Amino acid sequence: MPPYSEMRKTNYFYYFIKFTLNIYSMLFSLMGLCVLCVGVYAEVERQKNRTLEGLFLAPAVVLILLGLVMFTVSVVGMVGSLRDNKTLLHMFLCVLCVLLLLQAIALTMALIFEKKTSSLFQSSIREGIKHYYDDLDFKNILDYVQQKFSCCGGNEYNDWVVNQYHSCNSTGPLACGVPYTCCVRRSVGEVINSLCGYKTLDKQRETLHEVIHVRGCIHAVNLWMSDNIGITIALCCAIGLPQLLGIILSCVFWNLLVDMSESADMVDFKLKKAEFAYSELDLAGAGWCMCLPRDGGYLPVPAAEPELDPIDVHLEKLKKQQPRTHAQLRELQQSRSATGLDEVDIGRKQKREH
Repeated sequence: MPPYSEMRKTNYFYYFIKFTLNIYSMLFSLMGLCVLCVGVYAEVERQKNRTLEGLFLAPAVVLILLGLVMFTVSVVGMVGSLRDNKTLLHMFLCVLCVLLLLQAIALTMALIFEKKTSSLFQSSIREGIKHYYDDLDFKNILDYVQQKFSCCGGNEYNDWVVNQYHSCNSTGPLACGVPYTCCVRRSVGEVINSLCGYKTLDKQRETLHEVIHVRGCIHAVNLWMSDNIGITIALCCAIGLPQLLGIILSCVFWNLLVDMSESADMVDFKLKKAEFAYSELDLAGAGWCMCLPRDGGYLPVPAAEPELDPIDVHLEKLKKQQPRTHAQLRELQQSRSATGLDEVDIGRKQKREH
């Protein structure tokens, strides 16, 4: 296998990196477009009964922002790789590095300031519980989390007192109770009574273990992540490794384009500098994007000047010299008679000595 320094000079390596980066960017742009469409649809539905303003409580807004960032950045990378545009590729590389760095900083800060992070999520969840029946997005997410992780509320089951329907001061059938998703299921597929959490908020947690889950969802999720550390690491890698792959591909391709542009082998890079028009060049093999390399390049190489005989060179020099005076000719004749060599013979002798 040839070394990397030699392999990167071949067209096969160029094509491989180029189209791998292009396919990578295209896939993520399609994913971003799908996420953006889902977010817009969810936001349109949410606007009908808009009550939640917090970022954590508006999944549609999060999806829109995520989809917009993914689509925009991926399109920049796709166009840059397709057109061999160093500016767009450099922008794509920098944005990916910044995004990955921000995620790493956010994860580190969340681990260092664990209590503040939990407090932030707890206040956000309690705000969402207030409007539990007004926002279907948040309601569906919280119901899924409570059933999946066998928990109730944010910090504990008493968080449900902030909801006007579940408050103990309410007079409805849900008063002083919790949603049915907090109830304990004794068997898989069991039909849950929708009022199984009736009158549970005014009781001690020791008496409710057989009725509802008293543990908060924040603690339940943290415990699940600690118990399933392998899955947690896999999720982090699933988020970070694709971005790292994009950074590596774009960095390699950008450096490759820098080397190619300096060798004047690219159509797009050197046309303006060389003052050539497309109509003056044979662009066979450049592709529809007018950016594919070709052995020997596209720009015409000036023909090398033939080597002249030393006598011809001497004659050319004599033509450029000023006419000599009689005194100069007399001195030249005396020097020739003393050495027995003319100027051409002296030049050939010096050339042989070198």
